[in-house]
Amino acid sequence: DTLERLEAEINANAPRTVVSVGDSFDDDIAAETLPSEVAERLQRLAAGREWIWIAGNHDPRPHDLPGTHRSELARNGITFRHIATRNAVAEVSAHYHPKARLIAKGQRITRRCFLADRGRIILPAFGTYTGGMRVSHPVFDTLMAPDAVAVLTGRQPIALPRAALMR
Repeated sequence: DTLERLEAEINANAPRTVVSVGDSFDDDIAAETLPSEVAERLQRLAAGREWIWIAGNHDPRPHDLPGTHRSELARNGITFRHIATRNAVAEVSAHYHPKARLIAKGQRITRRCFLADRGRIILPAFGTYTGGMRVSHPVFDTLMAPDAVAVLTGRQPIALPRAALMR
């Protein structure tokens, strides 16, 4: 399912560059022992574009897949890394996989979300079976500015101040 959604996004948006910000696989062994049809599909998706794998805590070693493997990437003033750093300026990361919970029309809704402030964006999980960390988790207190915004994913994205989701 994850690979199908990735392929749909690539087909819809035709990116020149794909940056995977880590934990693309459960572990290095999974990356090294992909079924041949999955490896071939990734080869087709990478054809004609730059593909950069950023090392994650689950898949830190280089693997034999299309593209390059780096610990982080600095490009056009933006640093892509797996785990967010304090006091970042123009950083994109993913390790914490933020998610938010809110009540709308009497129903509890939990969605993956982007978490952003002036210095960084922390991406939601893309993987189908990947969990997430609620935006109210204390780790975000040390990483995010008080005016951080959560953008909940879905058919209709919803942008809310992180502070409104702290309950």
